[in-house]
Amino acid sequence: MADNVTIYTDGACSGNPGPGGWCAILRCGANEKTISGGSENTTNNKMELTAVIEGLKALKRPCAVTVVSDSKYVCDAVLKGWVYSWKKKGWKKSDGKPALNSDMWEELLGLLSVHNVTFQWIKGHAGHPENERCDKCAVEETKKHTK
Repeated sequence: MADNVTIYTDGACSGNPGPGGWCAILRCGANEKTISGGSENTTNNKMELTAVIEGLKALKRPCAVTVVSDSKYVCDAVLKGWVYSWKKKGWKKSDGKPALNSDMWEELLGLLSVHNVTFQWIKGHAGHPENERCDKCAVEETKKHTK
């Protein structure tokens, strides 16, 4: 039976593009692990995606996962099926423009095929304890990557 894991994620960027950070809190039962990182020159959307990707990559076996994120970009792309449409159209959006971050979306789709993942969007900066923790951590990572 697959473990039930909740992954809380957030990304941050100082400027867009600019230095950025991400954080994921993984929780399975009473066990919890926090992972984070950042980049000197990135975008907020890349950091939001990275948090989800790295959270899923940290799992050692296939799991039933709920990703809790304040990123409409990530949640809507998956929940509304946009990412699957972009891939089917050669990473083009409905307006014919290129879908950004296609390499990262490809990686995420690969991870989604390993795990049974559901996405839950939450409003950011609204007092959700894990989201607030992720945000604080992601902002700290941003500071580490500021020149």
